[in-house]
Amino acid sequence: MRCPFCATDEDKVIETRVSKDGSEIRRRRECEGCKRRYTTYERIEESMPLVIKADGRREPFDRNKIEHGIHAAVAKRRVSRDQVAAMALEVEREIGELGVSEIASRAIGERVLPRLRAIDQVAYIRYASIYRDFRDVEGFAKEVDALRGEDTGRHVQPPEVAAGPPPAREPEATRAMQPSEIAAALGDSEETTDEHAPVPPE
Repeated sequence: MRCPFCATDEDKVIETRVSKDGSEIRRRRECEGCKRRYTTYERIEESMPLVIKADGRREPFDRNKIEHGIHAAVAKRRVSRDQVAAMALEVEREIGELGVSEIASRAIGERVLPRLRAIDQVAYIRYASIYRDFRDVEGFAKEVDALRGEDTGRHVQPPEVAAGPPPAREPEATRAMQPSEIAAALGDSEETTDEHAPVPPE
């Protein structure tokens, strides 16, 4: 393997790990020339469909672009890189199993959104803001109302809390987000350049 730092062809493997599902092998290598370390991955190459962009262009499917878009949505949220990588991998596998030659970028977003919603609702709103192209804060508010209407099983308060005086502020899971809060949350995220996400028309 050629070293990405000094281009030396000689290296040694110092650590090898197999992913939990056995689909990928991670190798940690050390260059014999400059002694710097780098990581390589081995995985089965699958035939993935071309991605049809919003403007009709077609490009090869790239899981890294999905990860990039998700990373932008989860910025400053309690979502780990491993969670993002796992989510992108799930989407890639699901698309690969479809057996199609082409797929619309919107269809990829449809598979990312429910997974993101299950992990972090603010990140979900951020991703949806690009994917669904909301035009104003009211559009965000409607999406938040839809989230509030879901029964996640996390709304029951402990007996000691229910028996005592009402709290000054409702738990985050049940409190309604105001338009200003939605805008603030969206403002914390970085604009995604994920080429697999639909681009709002100008």
